Amino acid sequence: MRFNPIDFNTWKRTETFHHYMNQNTSFSLTNEIDIHALYQFTKQKGYRFYPVFIFLITKVINSHVNFRTGYNSHGELGYWDTLEPLYTIFDQASESFSAISTPVVSDFQTFYDACISDIEIYQASAKLFPKMPVPENVFSLSMIPWTAFTGFNLNITNSRYLLPIVTAGKFIHKDDSIFLPLSLQVHHSVCDGYHAGLFMNTVQELASHPGNWLL
Repeated sequence: MRFNPIDFNTWKRTETFHHYMNQNTSFSLTNEIDIHALYQFTKQKGYRFYPVFIFLITKVINSHVNFRTGYNSHGELGYWDTLEPLYTIFDQASESFSAISTPVVSDFQTFYDACISDIEIYQASAKLFPKMPVPENVFSLSMIPWTAFTGFNLNITNSRYLLPIVTAGKFIHKDDSIFLPLSLQVHHSVCDGYHAGLFMNTVQELASHPGNWLL
């Protein structure tokens, strides 16, 4: 993990950053992603969908520097070379969730095996953060498989939290396909509508052609 501080004197986004930080403006965008090809591919390969989804989203988040821009623990603004997913897992017995991270590597199978292992180890922990320490370079990802939605928003009072928050919902079966409600929440100081659109379009592209990257 490497953190790269931003120089406000040379950063092309300085004016925009200060404007939206002063207003503390965040926004969310929700879309329905056609995951029929991805779902069928995971079934054929015998993979669980959730780890595949985590790998896909992390790949997209790490593809653009704006998604990796935020404050470090020293209060410096900058961007990480890579972010890791801090994802939620549900414990049916206690009806509560935990948030854990699994390091993402370029090799999917290595990540998949580690993710499955982490889920099995920590799923019944009854703790919010059972796997410690939580890395500094994480973004939040969760799934609400009990309901679909057309919009989703988290109300965050910490104005210095700038990293993206990704939330998915229950599968929607229609027109012989499968759609996944997907919400992206970002801070306007580091991300614009262009970046939100780029995120959604890239997720859809990868979901439509899983054989190109999920090997």
